[in-house]
Amino acid sequence: MRMRQARQDSRRARDFEAFVAGAGGRLLHAATLLTGERPGAAPAAERLLTAALARTYASWDRLRGEDPYACARQELAAAFAHGAWRHRAPRGGLLGGLPPRERLVLVLRLYEGVAEEQVAAALGLPVERVRALCVGACATLRSRPPTAAPVRRSPSRTGTAAGTRAGAA
Repeated sequence: MRMRQARQDSRRARDFEAFVAGAGGRLLHAATLLTGERPGAAPAAERLLTAALARTYASWDRLRGEDPYACARQELAAAFAHGAWRHRAPRGGLLGGLPPRERLVLVLRLYEGVAEEQVAAALGLPVERVRALCVGACATLRSRPPTAAPVRRSPSRTGTAAGTRAGAA
C-alpha cells in the first residue's frame, strides 16, 4: 500500500515539475507584469508565483481533465488580487504606473487572452467595468512617452503614424 502511494506521489511530483518547466516562464512574466516590477529583478513576482504554484500543486490531483495552466493563472490572479495593496507603488516596470486592478485586467485580457466575461466572473465585476478598466489602462499606456525601446519604422510606409505602436500592453 505504501509503495503504491509513493509511486503516485512520485508521478504527481514529476507531472507537476514538467508543468512548471513548460509554463513557469510565462507565468513568471505574467506575475512580473502584475507586480509592476522590472523583468529580471522581480522578487515580489517570484513570491507571488511561488504562492500560486503551491496552491496549484495542492489541488493537482483534483485537476483531472482540467487545464492546469488555467488553474495556475487563476491562482496567480487571486493571490495578486488578495494582496494588491502591496503593489500600489510604481516599481518601474512596463505596467508599474497603473493601479493594481487595471494591471490585473490588462494582464488577464491582453497578455493571457482571457475573455471579458471570464475576467469579470473571476474578479466579481460586471463585464462593462472590466471593459472600462481595460480601455482606461490602454489609454493611460498610450499617453505615456515611449520607453527605452526604439520605434521601428517600416520602409514602405511614410507619415507620422507609420512607425508608432498601437498599444504598449
